[in-house]
Amino acid sequence: MKLAIVGVGKLGLALLEGVTARGVIPASEIGLFDANRERAAELAARTGARVIGVTDLRTAGHVLVSVQPRVFPEISEWLAQENVGYISTMAGVSTGSLTRRLGTKRVVRVMPNLAATIGHSQTAITGPREAVEAGDLDFARQLFGAVGNVYELSEHLFNAFTGMSASGPAYAAVVAEALADGGVRMGLPRALAHELAAKLLVASGELLQQRAHPGLLKDEVASPGGTTIAGLEVLETAGVRGAFIKAVVAATKRGTELGRDQE
Repeated sequence: MKLAIVGVGKLGLALLEGVTARGVIPASEIGLFDANRERAAELAARTGARVIGVTDLRTAGHVLVSVQPRVFPEISEWLAQENVGYISTMAGVSTGSLTRRLGTKRVVRVMPNLAATIGHSQTAITGPREAVEAGDLDFARQLFGAVGNVYELSEHLFNAFTGMSASGPAYAAVVAEALADGGVRMGLPRALAHELAAKLLVASGELLQQRAHPGLLKDEVASPGGTTIAGLEVLETAGVRGAFIKAVVAATKRGTELGRDQE
């Protein structure tokens, strides 16, 4: 068995579907372990993977740990196996904490986001020298490359990456919801306002990637004395820009707190 996935939530499922669809790992070489055995069995039947138990973990080449950080101390005792490489998606849990609890330095820390479910994740990745030499980092890079873009990042920046990119889809959803509410306030039908807001964010993302700085796109849209600059003035007065910065700072700090819980 090349890969065991412990915790088959949205992310675990996205990775399973991504790597099998792109031929990175055959479904027959993937084992699924989840507290909800019925869900694991359902997904195994649907994808061709197989349901495994604790004793099967020792036969895995790599184990993907995709559970809530608060659960990790409870499961680490039986999760730890010899001659296995580990890949963790747990927010705030450092490679040091992983090493201490799992008894090996063959650990890789990754942080994807929900866009993995549609193949457009932004995933940060890091690991110690032992993980690099054992090929664990390359293996993790292959896995998450199947569901989006992968960025090798120094570990001290991981919580900042989490606060911005991993939490980012929620921030973008608030923007979309607020824009739609504004449209409804001015008379647009709710369904149309939601569709427009979602498509607006998708198109804006494409436009942003074609420009060197977000401000360039803003300036292109905001003509002198026009409607857009009037709206932007209200956003600046309301402190929207600062609120987003504070949101990233708060989420980053929370990631640090989660890490301390593992100490």
